Amino acid sequence: MTDTNFAKPPLPDKQQSMPGSSAAMDPPPDYGESTYKGSGRLAGKKSIITGADSGIGRAVALAFAREGADIVASYYDEEDDARETRRLVEGAGRKCVLMAGDIKDPAHCRKLVDAAVSQLGGLDILVNNAAHQATFSSIEDISDEEWDVTFRTNIHAMFYLTKAAVPHLKKGAAIINTTSINADTPSPQLLAYATTKGAIQNFTGGLAQLLAEKGIRVNCVAPGPIWTPLIPSTMPPEKVKNFGKQVPMQRPGQPKELAPAYVMLASDEASYISGATVAVTGGKPII
Repeated sequence: MTDTNFAKPPLPDKQQSMPGSSAAMDPPPDYGESTYKGSGRLAGKKSIITGADSGIGRAVALAFAREGADIVASYYDEEDDARETRRLVEGAGRKCVLMAGDIKDPAHCRKLVDAAVSQLGGLDILVNNAAHQATFSSIEDISDEEWDVTFRTNIHAMFYLTKAAVPHLKKGAAIINTTSINADTPSPQLLAYATTKGAIQNFTGGLAQLLAEKGIRVNCVAPGPIWTPLIPSTMPPEKVKNFGKQVPMQRPGQPKELAPAYVMLASDEASYISGATVAVTGGKPII
């Protein structure tokens, strides 16, 4: 597939309210519905994916299902988007358990793990992907509540889920965290979000060492600008219009372009990869 098949700036600057809807996006994100072909790389594996209703999470859920994995799809309250994810997963012949709720709540995180164990029969892969971000032009504009919500969603939830999951993970299991290019080159307008993404990368490196003796691998994926509902619902019109223009490929990535990295890290072929950051950034190096 050539580069001309992907949407490039200028993009429509249509705004959405948070957290955004995939169905309302123009152009619609490409999740790989018509292109991703599985080959059994995750056959029989059981997974949890947070933020699985849309964006990167939906693309990963679709790819995992077509590779043979069953899924607990965690989302906040985006019911229509979540049902579409379930349709895609079940269309691949795999089980999809939808779990709405707030991952800032440690009890809900434990329920997600319990659902995987009871309804899927175990847990092999945890994908900590859900995130909160908002754009601010000055630090004075960031409320205490906004800072707290960002950290609770992006960092605390990852800790709660991982802590609950580890007792159920066996040798060969994988934890994959979504960090960001912002971990290395932070956007000043995304101060809270970028700070959490740096923490996710650090958490990944430390946890990989901590769990190595258990045979559990821990890695993270660092996306660059990806066309998801987070963009028109959290960025001003001019940023949306030119989204992706800042990287060498001069376009945003599509969610389907992230999914193969998650599949690789979740698969048994990645048995010697742990503590790594896989950059999917449209040609912009990370340090």
